[in-house]
Amino acid sequence: MPEYRSQLRASDAEAVEHLVAATGFFNAEEVGIARELVDETLHRGAASGYQFLFAENDGALSGYSSFGRIPGTQSNWDLYWIVVHPACQGQGLGRKLLQASEQAVQCQGGDSLWIETSSRPLYAPTRAFYLACGYALAAQFEDFYAAGDAKCMYRRRLALD
Repeated sequence: MPEYRSQLRASDAEAVEHLVAATGFFNAEEVGIARELVDETLHRGAASGYQFLFAENDGALSGYSSFGRIPGTQSNWDLYWIVVHPACQGQGLGRKLLQASEQAVQCQGGDSLWIETSSRPLYAPTRAFYLACGYALAAQFEDFYAAGDAKCMYRRRLALD
């Protein structure tokens, strides 16, 4: 049973980098960006705009999410990252991390969570996961990441007016 925490530790930057790379989904630039968000948050704290939720088993990082309010909006938030170690996938950890992230967003006045992902076939399980968790495809931007690789934007309304 994983333990959850939201407080960053200095060791999280390296752990996130290794976790993101271990999935095989992300290129070197994306792995660097994931680490950069942790480093920036360690350096700037809440002013970075990023929040994290970590799931650990016996002190080892098994998954994490990162999210933050979208600047210039009243109550929209982005889910920047949700990553589960390959050995822990299919056990409900991703869903638990997503639900806990949604709760954190709601507690801070957020009523919509936005998620972007790729249209490449590799990401078909990711897109299916978002749909299964109650997200709807809100927009798709063709050839966004590369030719033939669209940006798929998903949204879930967390609170009713």
